[in-house]
Amino acid sequence: MISQGFGLDGFIERFGVQRRLYTAGASKSRLDPFLPEKQEDVEWLKDLQDQLHAMFKDWVVARRGDRLRDADDLFTGEVWTGAKALELGLVDGLGTVRGVLEERFPDAELVPVEGRKPLLARLGLTPPASGAGLISTDSLLGVAQAAEIRATWARYGL
Repeated sequence: MISQGFGLDGFIERFGVQRRLYTAGASKSRLDPFLPEKQEDVEWLKDLQDQLHAMFKDWVVARRGDRLRDADDLFTGEVWTGAKALELGLVDGLGTVRGVLEERFPDAELVPVEGRKPLLARLGLTPPASGAGLISTDSLLGVAQAAEIRATWARYGL
């Protein structure tokens, strides 16, 4: 488990910024980056991290059981390659999504799925060559991308 943040209390004081914080509950502003760090908050966070780390270890051990090797070193936060994870018993095998699906479901018909094409391509439009017309290709593509991003956010009412 890892947590990080910034201590900006001296920064805002130096520049004369006043922060106003209103809470209901004594622990709402725990580890606030704009307030001086309190040792009791750091101890609370470390205790929480220890609890979560223990839960994670128990979860992995319960699911992987005796397939795990060298269990003492598994939960240090290291990152392993697939080959090393296989050696340690963290995974059952290595492969690609397509390869594993073909092996496990030999009678299934795999249908490739492609990502969405850009808006202009979906409309069957191609931007003019650079220098032709009044709008450059980059500008036109930028407008199209902005419209597509806006449309995506609009789906969520934002």
